[in-house]
Amino acid sequence: MRIVWAVLLVSLFIRLPAASAGKPIPLIFDTDIGNDVDDVLALGMIHSLQTRGECELLAVTITKDHDQCAAFVDAVNTFYGRGNVAIGVCHSGITTQQSKFTVLAAEKGDSEDRYPHDLRSGKQAPDAVSVLRRALASQVDDSVVIAQVGFSTNLADLLKSSGDDISPLSGVELVGKKVRLLSVMAGAFAPIKGKDHYEYNVVNDIPAAQALANNWPGSIVYSGFEIGLAAAYPAASIDRDYEYVTHHPLKEAYYLYNPPPHNRPTWDLTSVLYGVYPEAGYFGVSSAGTVTVGAKGLTEFTAIENGRHRYLIMSDQQRVRAVEALVQLSSQPPETLRQLQVDQSQ
Repeated sequence: MRIVWAVLLVSLFIRLPAASAGKPIPLIFDTDIGNDVDDVLALGMIHSLQTRGECELLAVTITKDHDQCAAFVDAVNTFYGRGNVAIGVCHSGITTQQSKFTVLAAEKGDSEDRYPHDLRSGKQAPDAVSVLRRALASQVDDSVVIAQVGFSTNLADLLKSSGDDISPLSGVELVGKKVRLLSVMAGAFAPIKGKDHYEYNVVNDIPAAQALANNWPGSIVYSGFEIGLAAAYPAASIDRDYEYVTHHPLKEAYYLYNPPPHNRPTWDLTSVLYGVYPEAGYFGVSSAGTVTVGAKGLTEFTAIENGRHRYLIMSDQQRVRAVEALVQLSSQPPETLRQLQVDQSQ
C-alpha cells in the first residue's frame, strides 16, 4: 500500500501548465451527468484542478432531469472534500430515465452511505438558473469560465432570465459582464466515418442549442464529437489508478456504465481541460466564426472575421499530451485522502 501511495502522491506534483498567474479560475460545471460516464471523470478532474490551485468550482448545474443526479453529484463532491459546492437542477423533461451509475448515491455499506452526502434528491436542490445567477453575481467581471458538457438547457434559460434579488442584471447582461469563456462540448465539426454527425448534446435540446449559439454574448469554444472520440480514456487507468481506496465513485461509475476493457471517449473532459488551460497547447483552435444549429441539430461553422465562436482541433501529438493530462487529473487522489495518509505516516 505504501508503494501505491508513493506513486499516487508523486502524481500530485506532476507539473501541468499554470492556468493563470497564481489565481484560481472561477469555474461553473454545467452537465448532463447520469447520461454518460465522461461527465463523472470530468467532475473528478475539476476537483483535482482545484486541489492544484488552478480553479475554484463555484457550482454544478445539471441538465439531465432525474432526481438522483443531484444526490450523485453531491456524493462525488463530498468524496473530494467539497460537499458545500452549490448544485442546481432543471425541470425540462429531457432524459428523465434512470442512470446506470447514479444509483451509487443510494449504495449502502454497513447501513451507512458508501459515499456520504447530504443532498438526497434533486427535489431538495434549487433551480439551476438561480444557482447560475448567484454564482456569476458573486464574481469579479470577466473572470468566470463555464464548462457546459451537457445540453444547452440551463444556459439558454439563464439568457432568458430577468433581473431579480440576486442581481438587477438580465441573464444576457450578467453573462456579458462576468463570463470570460464558455467551453462547450457540443456539435461535430468533422465528418464521422464520412458522414455528418448529429451530436447527442445538441439533438436532445435543439432550441436551447440554437439559442446559445445565436444569443450568447461572449466567446464560445466548441469541443466537437470528433475531439473526444479521438482521445479515449484508457481502461488500464481505470483498473490501475483508482486503487488507493476500496470504493472510488469514478471507477465504480465507469464499471456500471460500460466496464473495461472499453476505452471511453473523453468528450466532456476536453472541454474542462481547454477551459482551464486554453493557452497550454493541448488543442489548436479554428479561425473565428459562427456556429449555426440546424433544424435537425446539425452544427455548421462559418469562418467570419471577429466571430465569437471557435472549435477545437487536435493533432496526434496533442492527443498524446491531452490524454496524459486527463488521466493524471482524473485519477489524482483527493486532498483529504492525501492529508490523511501524510498524518498516518508521521
